[in-house]
Amino acid sequence: MANLFQRLKSLFAGREPEPALSMEELRAVFKARYHAFKLLLAANNNALQLMTDMEAALRSRHSFGMTFIRSHATATCVNVFNIIRYLNELTGNRYRALETVFSNIERKIDATLKQRQTPTISELVLPLTAVRREMADGVGSKMANLGEIAGELPGIAVPPGFAITAAAYERFLSHNQLTDEINRRLQSMEEKEISDLYRQSSEIQMLIIGADLPPELAEAISRAYAELARAAGGAVNVALRSSAIGEDAADTSFAGQYHSELNVSEANLHAVYKEVLASKYALTAVSYRLHKGLRDEDVAMCAGCMAMVDSVSGGVMYSRDPTDIRSDAVFLNAVHGLAKSVVDGSVTPDLWVVSRGEPLTILQREIRDKELKAVCLPGEGVRLLSDAQGTEAALTDDQALELARIALVLESHFKGPQDIEWCIDGEGRIFILQSRPLKQMAAPRSESVEAWAGKYPVLLKGGELAGSGVAAGPVYVVQNDLDMLQFPAGAVLVTAFPHPGWAPLLSRAAALVTDRGGITGHLANVAREFGVPALFNTREATVRLTPGHLVTVDADGLAVYGGRVEELMSLARPKEGLMAGTPVGETLKEVMTLITPLNLTNPEAPDFRPQGCRTLHDITRFAHEVSVKEMFAFDKKQAFSRYFIKKLVTPVALEWWVLNLEDGFKTEVAEPQVELSNIASAPMLALWEGIIAVSWEGPPPVDTRGFMSIVMGAATDPNLATAGGTMFGNTNYFMIARDFCNLTSRLGFHFSTVEALVGDQAFENYIRFAFKGGAADYPRRIMRTKFVGEILERYHFKVDVKEDALFARLEAEAKDYMLSRLRILGYLTIHTRQLDMIMLNEADVQYYAEKFIRDLEKLAVIRSPGP
Repeated sequence: MANLFQRLKSLFAGREPEPALSMEELRAVFKARYHAFKLLLAANNNALQLMTDMEAALRSRHSFGMTFIRSHATATCVNVFNIIRYLNELTGNRYRALETVFSNIERKIDATLKQRQTPTISELVLPLTAVRREMADGVGSKMANLGEIAGELPGIAVPPGFAITAAAYERFLSHNQLTDEINRRLQSMEEKEISDLYRQSSEIQMLIIGADLPPELAEAISRAYAELARAAGGAVNVALRSSAIGEDAADTSFAGQYHSELNVSEANLHAVYKEVLASKYALTAVSYRLHKGLRDEDVAMCAGCMAMVDSVSGGVMYSRDPTDIRSDAVFLNAVHGLAKSVVDGSVTPDLWVVSRGEPLTILQREIRDKELKAVCLPGEGVRLLSDAQGTEAALTDDQALELARIALVLESHFKGPQDIEWCIDGEGRIFILQSRPLKQMAAPRSESVEAWAGKYPVLLKGGELAGSGVAAGPVYVVQNDLDMLQFPAGAVLVTAFPHPGWAPLLSRAAALVTDRGGITGHLANVAREFGVPALFNTREATVRLTPGHLVTVDADGLAVYGGRVEELMSLARPKEGLMAGTPVGETLKEVMTLITPLNLTNPEAPDFRPQGCRTLHDITRFAHEVSVKEMFAFDKKQAFSRYFIKKLVTPVALEWWVLNLEDGFKTEVAEPQVELSNIASAPMLALWEGIIAVSWEGPPPVDTRGFMSIVMGAATDPNLATAGGTMFGNTNYFMIARDFCNLTSRLGFHFSTVEALVGDQAFENYIRFAFKGGAADYPRRIMRTKFVGEILERYHFKVDVKEDALFARLEAEAKDYMLSRLRILGYLTIHTRQLDMIMLNEADVQYYAEKFIRDLEKLAVIRSPGP
């Protein structure tokens, strides 16, 4: 046994065994080699699929979080580690250098994933007078902006108060050892149904609400409140508002997603603060972060505590029109009582539109019937009551003009359009409660509903444009939480009023239509951020639109049509990947720079070695190429090749060698040659059918420029010296099993590889194709590569062209379909020879393009399996 082990070791190491092995021993060696090779191929395929998933995630309209990135990066690293292990088993540890390269890449990936922002302010509490906008990383943008207004714009009033910082949030988590437990629960939230998310969200919130405030934090909050009360001349109720890191940014407003509590007494201050912290994990907030690509670890929950203003009127104003970047006006929504009923969409507010030029002029005034108003209760809390003066204006014209003036001042100071919440107290004083960047959309289309009404049935007309665009889907009316749980992806969300609690549905909704509500509400903000067409204040959407019926929502045209109106749908703006540009998306892009780029494209190049690998993809490419060569190893293992590698008997004037891995031959072959009739590998037979389907016409006619490009290319390309043959020296190797085939082909100056697993289980099937080289100059080789890529894309391959190298793949299709595509690859393997020489001749290129398509259309026919 020891003697056999030594001989096996020498064979793996690439040395000829001293005495010849018996046939039985050779079979044992081959079985061990094939086992390692199979495991390497499986790990390689897994790694490439994971890379494909990550690339697809960036382009898709589906959200993902850090759990997706960590899990895919980890799984890719595990598979690449296994690839290296199996390669070393196959080669007697000749490629241990890959382990060092892999460790360096893995360490960089780990460092990228562990990047974390730390609080920039050490204080637990800061008075608002000490806060400025550059402190947003420590107190959140909401409080940073309010502190800026209070300290730098003396003509504009802000309620007095204090900020509870990110350092306080971190201290709270560490004191209660909550971070690891929250992270554990978050990992299971990305892929769950919305009903499961409800449960997980509630459990995390209860963990936070049930935890204790650190004594030093409780003391700091109480001390800051005492100072606020002293300045007010006695006990004062407060508004406790969320001010999370990242909240109130231009593209991540978090409008209505976190908890704010109005009219809070001193006795409940600590308890309500914990509710604000817990709201970071409310379903709406978790869903919003996930779909906006925000990393949970980057979002510390700060809070603002401000003296409560018992307002007689309040609302929201935009310093510009959010739905039309060309518009030059200030938009104000106002209600009686607190601004709460504007932002939560429970009331359709009054509207003022004010010109921005001097003198400020009211361009439009719409006084609506405001049925309800939010008011402070005498002791604590807020209640919605009937508004007896609901038909009266919530503002005077002078107040509207003054608010517009303030909006322009804030826009000028913050250097961009602003979304501003405000209120007016019983003495007529205006207070600013919030100012954040306003996201504007491109100008809406100019067509009116009349342009389409004659062609298509109009189900609903009128309302207000809250989010530009066109979309189609079945109507789904949401009235309660149960409806929310059952909301189907791609449906049109129809609701009586735009409650912020419906925000988690926007990532799945085709469009949003409401009976009531104004364009300055929280849900309108979120709809614009998500690019969802939104039509508000239609008055009768829930009555006129039938659940389940297919409709087309034209938000720009203020109309809803019956059925899917393709003419309108063609006007819909294309959407980029949902996660593009988000923090999570950028983290994935950064991680992918260490995983997916392929730098090793030419096996004959000097840098095609372990030290040339710069990414995990490079390692997989290198290991795969080496493992294929190792399985043949013609020169160093003559005994091995004599028994297991056979020359294919064929009239084709090329050499074709076949290595039977397992069940690739119908019967055992003792002779040095194998007949095609004895091949059992379905993928190989499909490739071969494409290879011989149409006789090669020979090299295309070459003009003088083409001939000189060959001469110069051959004279200047150092890789051709080691190409293993001349222009006419052609050796090709098949490795086969019943459902597997790997073809390594060198035909003249170009080489290609095809690897395919094609069986009855579609989800396991794959084809991978690589193509590179040529005798012409570099520009022509690139043109030929693009030519081949366009043909493959026509037949639904996913193609990646890198200079003069092409990589194509096809996955998870039925057996007959995959075999038809292998026939195409067989044809291209033969017929693309020397095409690079004619790539500057448009007539020749057109001739071959038409010829290839004619030939391939016959080969691409999907055949039903025989009886």
